[in-house]
Amino acid sequence: MSLDGDVQRFATAVRSHWGIENQLHWCLDVAFGEDQSRIRSGHDPENMTLMRKIALNLLAKESSVKVGKKAKRLKAGWDNDYLLKVLIA
Repeated sequence: MSLDGDVQRFATAVRSHWGIENQLHWCLDVAFGEDQSRIRSGHDPENMTLMRKIALNLLAKESSVKVGKKAKRLKAGWDNDYLLKVLIA
């Protein structure tokens, strides 16, 4: 019976981990189109993922506009005043 319990706990832990991973990657893909990225060589993919995660955190912290992260990213690209709000949030 102990083996069955260990297998169940392991399976639950793995599912929990992938739930968190998938949620983060989904946000990166929706906000930045990460799955469509053509960056493939050297350390460039890791560096761009880090930059996207930083940007995603900044967008999440900025609360003056009540829209999704993708809309905030687009607004920051169009409006320099809003971009400044995001950067100093």
